[in-house]
Amino acid sequence: MKTNDSVLLQIDGLQKSFIAPGGASNRIVNVPEFSLAAGAQLALAGESGSGKTTLLNLIAGILKPDTGRILFNGMAVSEFGESRRDRFRAHNIGYIFQTFNLLQGYTCLENVLLGMSFGQGADHMFAENLLKLVGLEGRLQYRPSQLSTGQQQRVAVARALANRPKLVLADEPTGNLDRKNSVAALALIREACRENGAALLLVSHDSEVLGQFDDTQDFAKINQVATVEVPV
Repeated sequence: MKTNDSVLLQIDGLQKSFIAPGGASNRIVNVPEFSLAAGAQLALAGESGSGKTTLLNLIAGILKPDTGRILFNGMAVSEFGESRRDRFRAHNIGYIFQTFNLLQGYTCLENVLLGMSFGQGADHMFAENLLKLVGLEGRLQYRPSQLSTGQQQRVAVARALANRPKLVLADEPTGNLDRKNSVAALALIREACRENGAALLLVSHDSEVLGQFDDTQDFAKINQVATVEVPV
Protein backbone atom coordinates (compact mmCIF):
# COMPACT_ATOMS: atom_id res chain seq x y z
CA MET A 1 0.00 0.00 0.00
CA LYS A 2 1.37 3.43 -0.92
CA THR A 3 1.74 6.05 1.77
CA ASN A 4 0.12 9.48 1.60
CA ASP A 5 0.80 12.56 3.69
CA SER A 6 -2.90 12.87 4.58
CA VAL A 7 -3.20 9.25 5.73
CA LEU A 8 -3.18 8.89 9.50
CA LEU A 9 -3.88 5.17 9.78
CA GLN A 10 -2.89 2.52 7.26
CA ILE A 11 -3.44 -1.24 7.53
CA ASP A 12 -1.96 -3.88 5.26
CA GLY A 13 -2.50 -7.66 5.48
CA LEU A 14 -3.68 -7.58 9.11
CA GLN A 15 -4.67 -10.91 10.69
CA LYS A 16 -5.56 -12.01 14.20
CA SER A 17 -6.73 -15.42 15.42
CA PHE A 18 -7.71 -16.83 18.81
CA ILE A 19 -7.73 -20.40 20.05
CA ALA A 20 -11.24 -21.79 20.50
CA PRO A 21 -12.07 -24.03 23.54
CA GLY A 22 -11.63 -27.15 21.40
CA GLY A 23 -8.15 -26.06 20.39
CA ALA A 24 -8.95 -24.90 16.86
CA SER A 25 -7.60 -21.58 15.59
CA ASN A 26 -10.43 -19.12 15.02
CA ARG A 27 -9.52 -16.21 12.74
CA ILE A 28 -11.29 -13.05 13.88
CA VAL A 29 -9.60 -10.35 11.82
CA ASN A 30 -8.43 -10.51 8.21
CA VAL A 31 -8.11 -6.99 6.82
CA PRO A 32 -6.15 -6.91 3.55
CA GLU A 33 -6.18 -3.12 3.27
CA PHE A 34 -7.67 -0.17 5.12
CA SER A 35 -6.81 3.50 5.62
CA LEU A 36 -8.14 6.53 7.45
CA ALA A 37 -7.24 10.12 6.70
CA ALA A 38 -6.19 12.61 9.36
CA GLY A 39 -9.25 14.36 10.76
CA ALA A 40 -11.70 11.96 9.07
CA GLN A 41 -14.83 10.60 10.76
CA LEU A 42 -15.73 7.08 9.67
CA ALA A 43 -18.28 4.58 10.97
CA LEU A 44 -17.86 0.84 10.41
CA ALA A 45 -21.12 -1.11 10.33
CA GLY A 46 -21.06 -4.68 11.59
CA GLU A 47 -22.93 -7.16 13.75
CA SER A 48 -21.87 -8.17 17.24
CA GLY A 49 -19.19 -10.86 17.15
CA SER A 50 -17.86 -9.81 13.75
CA GLY A 51 -14.45 -8.73 15.05
CA LYS A 52 -14.95 -4.95 15.24
CA THR A 53 -13.68 -4.63 18.81
CA THR A 54 -10.69 -6.83 18.02
CA LEU A 55 -9.78 -4.54 15.14
CA LEU A 56 -9.96 -1.46 17.38
CA ASN A 57 -7.83 -3.21 20.01
CA LEU A 58 -5.24 -4.02 17.36
CA ILE A 59 -5.17 -0.42 16.17
CA ALA A 60 -4.83 0.81 19.76
CA GLY A 61 -1.98 -1.61 20.45
CA ILE A 62 -3.91 -3.47 23.16
CA LEU A 63 -3.49 -6.59 21.03
CA LYS A 64 -0.60 -7.54 18.76
CA PRO A 65 -1.47 -8.92 15.30
CA ASP A 66 -0.41 -12.34 14.12
CA THR A 67 0.65 -10.91 10.76
CA GLY A 68 0.37 -7.67 8.84
CA ARG A 69 1.21 -4.03 9.45
CA ILE A 70 -0.48 -1.13 11.18
CA LEU A 71 1.08 2.21 10.26
CA PHE A 72 0.23 5.34 12.23
CA ASN A 73 1.65 8.52 10.70
CA GLY A 74 4.09 6.24 8.95
CA MET A 75 5.22 4.47 12.14
CA ALA A 76 4.92 0.67 12.08
CA VAL A 77 3.22 0.44 15.48
CA SER A 78 2.35 -3.24 14.91
CA GLU A 79 6.06 -3.99 15.28
CA PHE A 80 6.40 -2.26 18.66
CA GLY A 81 6.89 -4.25 21.85
CA GLU A 82 4.21 -4.12 24.53
CA SER A 83 5.64 -1.25 26.58
CA ARG A 84 6.21 0.88 23.50
CA ARG A 85 2.67 0.16 22.29
CA ASP A 86 1.39 1.33 25.68
CA ARG A 87 3.31 4.59 25.36
CA PHE A 88 2.13 5.03 21.79
CA ARG A 89 -1.50 4.55 22.84
CA ALA A 90 -1.20 7.01 25.72
CA HIS A 91 0.11 9.75 23.45
CA ASN A 92 -1.87 9.15 20.25
CA ILE A 93 -5.10 7.21 20.82
CA GLY A 94 -8.29 8.07 22.67
CA TYR A 95 -10.64 5.14 23.33
CA ILE A 96 -14.34 5.40 24.17
CA PHE A 97 -15.58 2.06 25.48
CA GLN A 98 -19.20 0.91 25.46
CA THR A 99 -19.03 0.31 29.22
CA PHE A 100 -17.18 3.64 29.81
CA ASN A 101 -14.56 2.01 32.14
CA LEU A 102 -14.59 4.92 34.60
CA LEU A 103 -12.87 4.53 37.97
CA GLN A 104 -15.72 4.53 40.46
CA GLY A 105 -13.73 5.83 43.43
CA TYR A 106 -12.62 8.99 41.62
CA THR A 107 -14.38 12.20 40.62
CA CYS A 108 -15.08 13.24 37.04
CA LEU A 109 -12.09 15.57 37.11
CA GLU A 110 -9.84 12.91 38.63
CA ASN A 111 -10.87 10.37 35.97
CA VAL A 112 -9.77 12.79 33.25
CA LEU A 113 -6.57 13.76 35.07
CA LEU A 114 -5.66 10.09 35.58
CA GLY A 115 -6.07 9.58 31.84
CA MET A 116 -3.57 12.39 31.33
CA SER A 117 -1.05 10.77 33.69
CA PHE A 118 -0.27 8.12 31.07
CA GLY A 119 0.55 10.74 28.44
CA GLN A 120 1.85 14.30 28.73
CA GLY A 121 0.97 14.65 32.42
CA ALA A 122 -1.85 16.31 34.33
CA ASP A 123 -3.18 19.61 32.98
CA HIS A 124 -5.95 20.79 35.32
CA MET A 125 -7.08 23.66 33.11
CA PHE A 126 -7.37 21.50 30.00
CA ALA A 127 -9.16 18.76 31.95
CA GLU A 128 -11.69 21.26 33.28
CA ASN A 129 -12.15 22.72 29.79
CA LEU A 130 -12.84 19.24 28.38
CA LEU A 131 -15.48 18.61 31.03
CA LYS A 132 -16.97 22.00 30.25
CA LEU A 133 -16.98 21.09 26.55
CA VAL A 134 -19.08 18.00 27.32
CA GLY A 135 -21.44 19.95 29.57
CA LEU A 136 -20.18 18.81 32.97
CA GLU A 137 -18.64 22.00 34.35
CA GLY A 138 -21.00 21.72 37.34
CA ARG A 139 -20.11 18.07 38.01
CA LEU A 140 -16.32 18.16 38.36
CA GLN A 141 -16.33 16.68 41.87
CA TYR A 142 -19.08 14.12 41.26
CA ARG A 143 -18.22 10.42 41.22
CA PRO A 144 -19.60 8.13 38.47
CA SER A 145 -22.23 6.68 40.82
CA GLN A 146 -23.63 10.20 41.27
CA LEU A 147 -24.08 10.69 37.52
CA SER A 148 -26.65 9.50 35.02
CA THR A 149 -25.56 6.99 32.38
CA GLY A 150 -25.46 9.76 29.79
CA GLN A 151 -23.30 11.93 32.05
CA GLN A 152 -20.89 9.04 32.65
CA GLN A 153 -20.55 8.68 28.91
CA ARG A 154 -19.65 12.37 28.69
CA VAL A 155 -16.85 11.84 31.20
CA ALA A 156 -15.60 8.98 29.04
CA VAL A 157 -15.54 11.30 26.01
CA ALA A 158 -13.58 13.94 27.93
CA ARG A 159 -11.12 11.31 29.15
CA ALA A 160 -10.62 9.99 25.60
CA LEU A 161 -9.56 13.48 24.51
CA ALA A 162 -7.39 14.14 27.58
CA ASN A 163 -4.04 13.58 25.86
CA ARG A 164 -5.00 15.43 22.67
CA PRO A 165 -5.02 12.22 20.59
CA LYS A 166 -4.75 12.21 16.83
CA LEU A 167 -7.28 9.35 16.65
CA VAL A 168 -10.33 8.51 18.77
CA LEU A 169 -11.66 4.94 18.64
CA ALA A 170 -15.29 4.47 19.69
CA ASP A 171 -16.61 0.96 20.34
CA GLU A 172 -20.44 0.95 20.29
CA PRO A 173 -20.22 4.13 22.39
CA THR A 174 -23.98 4.67 22.61
CA GLY A 175 -24.90 1.04 23.29
CA ASN A 176 -25.85 1.71 26.93
CA LEU A 177 -27.85 4.86 26.24
CA ASP A 178 -31.50 5.39 25.38
CA ARG A 179 -32.34 6.77 21.94
CA LYS A 180 -32.52 10.44 22.95
CA ASN A 181 -29.23 10.35 24.85
CA SER A 182 -27.66 8.26 22.10
CA VAL A 183 -28.26 10.94 19.47
CA ALA A 184 -26.97 13.69 21.77
CA ALA A 185 -23.91 11.68 22.81
CA LEU A 186 -22.91 10.88 19.24
CA ALA A 187 -23.24 14.52 18.22
CA LEU A 188 -21.07 15.41 21.21
CA ILE A 189 -18.39 12.86 20.32
CA ARG A 190 -18.20 14.07 16.74
CA GLU A 191 -18.08 17.75 17.68
CA ALA A 192 -15.48 17.16 20.40
CA CYS A 193 -13.26 15.32 17.92
CA ARG A 194 -13.62 18.14 15.39
CA GLU A 195 -12.79 20.82 17.95
CA ASN A 196 -9.70 18.91 19.08
CA GLY A 197 -8.51 17.96 15.59
CA ALA A 198 -8.85 14.21 16.17
CA ALA A 199 -9.91 11.66 13.59
CA LEU A 200 -12.78 9.38 14.66
CA LEU A 201 -13.22 5.69 13.90
CA LEU A 202 -16.50 4.37 15.32
CA VAL A 203 -17.91 0.85 15.13
CA SER A 204 -21.59 0.05 15.62
CA HIS A 205 -24.39 -2.28 14.63
CA ASP A 206 -27.05 0.41 15.24
CA SER A 207 -28.52 1.72 11.98
CA GLU A 208 -29.63 4.99 13.59
CA VAL A 209 -26.11 5.67 14.85
CA LEU A 210 -24.62 4.80 11.48
CA GLY A 211 -27.17 7.03 9.74
CA GLN A 212 -25.64 10.11 11.38
CA PHE A 213 -22.36 9.62 9.48
CA ASP A 214 -21.70 10.81 5.95
CA ASP A 215 -18.95 8.23 5.61
CA THR A 216 -19.78 4.61 6.54
CA GLN A 217 -18.32 1.30 5.44
CA ASP A 218 -19.53 -2.27 5.77
CA PHE A 219 -17.12 -3.98 8.15
CA ALA A 220 -17.74 -7.37 6.49
CA LYS A 221 -16.24 -6.00 3.27
CA ILE A 222 -13.15 -4.78 5.11
CA ASN A 223 -12.76 -7.80 7.36
CA GLN A 224 -12.78 -10.79 5.05
CA VAL A 225 -13.76 -13.57 7.43
CA ALA A 226 -17.07 -15.23 8.19
CA THR A 227 -19.06 -13.87 11.17
CA VAL A 228 -18.11 -15.72 14.34
CA GLU A 229 -20.18 -16.63 17.37
CA VAL A 230 -17.67 -15.80 20.10
CA PRO A 231 -17.71 -12.42 21.89
CA VAL A 232 -14.80 -10.29 20.70
